[in-house]
Amino acid sequence: MEPVLFVLIINAAVVAAGFLVMWLFCQFTRDCTPIDAYWGIGMGVVATSTFLQAPETQRNWVLLVLGWLWAVRLGAYMLWRWRDHGADRRYTPMLEKAKKKRGWGFAMASMMLVIVPQAPLQFLISLPLQLGQLPAEAPVLGPLGTAGICVAVFGVFYETLADVQLTAFRKNPANKGGIMQSGLWRYSRHPNYFGEACFWWGLFLIAAETSPGLFSIISPLFLSWTLVKWSGLPTMEYRMRKEKQGYQEYLDSTSAIIPMPSRKRGYVS
Repeated sequence: MEPVLFVLIINAAVVAAGFLVMWLFCQFTRDCTPIDAYWGIGMGVVATSTFLQAPETQRNWVLLVLGWLWAVRLGAYMLWRWRDHGADRRYTPMLEKAKKKRGWGFAMASMMLVIVPQAPLQFLISLPLQLGQLPAEAPVLGPLGTAGICVAVFGVFYETLADVQLTAFRKNPANKGGIMQSGLWRYSRHPNYFGEACFWWGLFLIAAETSPGLFSIISPLFLSWTLVKWSGLPTMEYRMRKEKQGYQEYLDSTSAIIPMPSRKRGYVS
């Protein structure tokens, strides 16, 4: 396990360095929103760091390509949203509160409240991309790994389609203040979360064909928990209940994450 530990230590340093660069960049923009884009891109960086330290195998190429597929998709989307929507509304009140209550300036608040929490989480979530490439056992994909590719690719496609549909809905002035209830959003309130979970569970299936990769199950388990119980669904739906008229009815009639038919015939268009 020593080579595995060595790679993980190197990757932890890579993650820390990446977030430190982003923190320095945000001191010029005075906005932490770009860090959300690096959350995605950084996954590809970690996959590449592992790939360069590991033997070149079929499994490692698959994990590298899938890691960058997800990284580019999320990173590009978050950059576009930053340029189109402006600063993320989560960060401004959070940093202002830290300034008033703790006397922190932007540098300290952004480091302690954004960088310090997100860097370890990126390392944790990316474990399938790391442990799945170590060591050189089972270099060729088996049935489990093949199934994992299918699940991961489906997840990226599903999440991308959900984002495209939601963006088109919001761009239509006629939908201002409305609730997205068509397309994939007809069958669950958070289809993007469903796609996200599918992707990381798919990566785990690929990684699970190696002994170290089995330990990466903590990644999809933790991600699923955060989406359902922590920073995903609870945070989003608390805000939506206050801002969107009729959201409670949508909540009562539509599955949270897993796509299912509406529980009230004729409600969702």
